[in-house]
Amino acid sequence: MASRELKKFNENQIEIINNSVALAEELVSEHYKMSANQWLRGRYDVKTLADLAADEIVHGPFAQIIRYEAKKKDTFLGSSTYDFYKICLQDHAILAVLAKTPLMQLFSFSLYILTHELIHIVRFGQFLQNFNATEDEKLEEETRVHEQTYQILKPLRVPGLNEVFHFYIKWRNSIQNL
Repeated sequence: MASRELKKFNENQIEIINNSVALAEELVSEHYKMSANQWLRGRYDVKTLADLAADEIVHGPFAQIIRYEAKKKDTFLGSSTYDFYKICLQDHAILAVLAKTPLMQLFSFSLYILTHELIHIVRFGQFLQNFNATEDEKLEEETRVHEQTYQILKPLRVPGLNEVFHFYIKWRNSIQNL
């Protein structure tokens, strides 16, 4: 299915996504006690369906992280390359769940998704997890990151967040129970 046939976020929804990105960045930065200089600015971007290439669109997950090799402008040395991560939000998948789960709200759901993905990026950047891990390692990492996401968001009083926690509860359990 071509991206133009999939349901995309509207202008109001994009504003909600932008707000959830800002809060997720703040929460993850605080959790990992990262200063403004340590934060990953310029090392990742968040894109919605309207800005994704065909190979960045997936069916099933609500987001995926793609790692690209980047290089600063006017630099020719290979040693100046770095990992650049792109969080590819899958509007169609997110909107489909929201349509089926009326108590969940876009802000709380996208806040969870974005916090989760930013934790992954921090963990890749701090070499706590290998981007090219085995499938078993990736499954274990998903469980760890879902638990960390819950711990970061649990103190917040955000409408719809309890429904999101319930939606993801199986991921916080041992992977043997999945």
